[in-house]
Amino acid sequence: MVAASPRLSRRDALVTALAGTAAVQAPAAVVAARATCAAPPRFATGVEGQRRADLGDGRFLNPIVSGDRPDPTILKDGADYYMTFSSFQSYPGAILWHSRDLVNWAPITAALTRPIGTVWAMDLIKHDGRYYLYIPVLRDDGTTIFVTHASDIRGPWSDPVDLKLPGCIDPGHAVGEDGKRYLFVNGIRRVRLADDGLSTDGPLEHACTPWRYPEDWVVEMFAPEGPKIFRRGDWFYLVSAVGGTAGPPTSHMVVAARSRSIHGPWEHCPHNPIVRTRAADEPWWSRGHASVVEGPAGDWWMVYHGYENGYRTLGRQALLEPIEWTADGWFRARGGTLSAPMRKPRGGQAVPAGLALSDDFSRGALGLRWSFFAAGPQEADRLRHDGRGVVMQGRGESLPDCSPLTCIVGDRHYEARVTLDVSGDGHAGLALFYDQRACVGLGFSTRESITYGYGQEQRWMREPFAGGRVHLRVTYRDHVAHFAHSTDGVTWKPHPWQMEVSGLHHNVFGGFLSLRIALFSAGRGEARFQDFVYRGLPG
Repeated sequence: MVAASPRLSRRDALVTALAGTAAVQAPAAVVAARATCAAPPRFATGVEGQRRADLGDGRFLNPIVSGDRPDPTILKDGADYYMTFSSFQSYPGAILWHSRDLVNWAPITAALTRPIGTVWAMDLIKHDGRYYLYIPVLRDDGTTIFVTHASDIRGPWSDPVDLKLPGCIDPGHAVGEDGKRYLFVNGIRRVRLADDGLSTDGPLEHACTPWRYPEDWVVEMFAPEGPKIFRRGDWFYLVSAVGGTAGPPTSHMVVAARSRSIHGPWEHCPHNPIVRTRAADEPWWSRGHASVVEGPAGDWWMVYHGYENGYRTLGRQALLEPIEWTADGWFRARGGTLSAPMRKPRGGQAVPAGLALSDDFSRGALGLRWSFFAAGPQEADRLRHDGRGVVMQGRGESLPDCSPLTCIVGDRHYEARVTLDVSGDGHAGLALFYDQRACVGLGFSTRESITYGYGQEQRWMREPFAGGRVHLRVTYRDHVAHFAHSTDGVTWKPHPWQMEVSGLHHNVFGGFLSLRIALFSAGRGEARFQDFVYRGLPG
């Protein structure tokens, strides 16, 4: 994360896809980025042709969870590992993922089911047999931190409680040598918690002066954030981030400090930064915001996020890197630039990984695949099942303001299609959505087709439509979106506008999001969606 700003507008985005190809020349920026990486490694594929980290030969290739999975927080719970990521304005949110080997991950539940604001950089912990999730939230009046808890990781999770910590983000929970619970936050400050972890028990105070990089380094901003605490032997280790979470490719970094007491004093690691992107030709940019975890066989690893070179539209993706302990009690990163496959953690057990994005909508649409962008308190009431698909009531007047239903995609190239029936005085369709200002898509009313580009409707592209069922398809390759529609699902009419969308990402629009696939319904009508199908494409 980056320093919280009350001016940050609310947002949530979408992404998902299915079958087809379209040979298109890559934008020059993508070609240049690829040219710097000779013979890039080949990804493995899993369900629906989606990228898979496990190569099947005892090695893995990052990302371990592709797509927009920023600010990872990881919990080791016996032989099981659980992880979650910032979910921002997506609801349901705080999706919890499970693994037994740190490489193969699958989502299991959503800890947040009602909107409480824009959710950033959480901390997932277990204390005295109970699970806690500390949740930074941006609201109209600024930031604070909530906490929710559960006796079972799969829920139900409690209603979130506001800890009333204005100006705080990026919590990191710790238990001191005094047995007391503490929450470290951005700026590297600290507050003591009550024994039940559900309220504060003291003032917010300075904890550690962050490590400073040389002044001539090219970074986004200082922004000390993301403090995570773990204990090994006689030492507490404080792992945090500086340099800003986006901006220049060389911005974000992982730094460490240690102390024999939770109260300090803290000494900075002589190897800082532990991780940093040092050149723009590396495969992963702005690497930072790490959590350190012990592997299944007692080795140690870091999980953090980074932007994929040439693919900022995918958001910050979850990365895994081994560390080694030095004789003086510090640790070093051993993964280099993450450009090559690495040996998987020893002793783990692979579980089924990933999530099929295709959906026949025979069950509830909201959950692990789908979430609303900028959901209102009763957003789920817009959906109902009629035995033939999911029916979505219209909201707002257009794609940008209708709170579309979105899902995250992690593939560089993909195709998605869906079947649509529209009724009433509105329109609906299929889109690629970053936020209200950055979206493209194709929709239909009962009378005409409607095209969105550059975050707004292009009224000059309206065309008559006879009404009835329509099949929509988007093929995404080399940052170009190719839309098409069909009235019979067999013969497709390509849309005349092939939309280049490589700039729809955080460095242009802010918000820390990704470009996602969306189903939208706008105006005073409703739309039935059926048979959403996704497929990752090679390349």
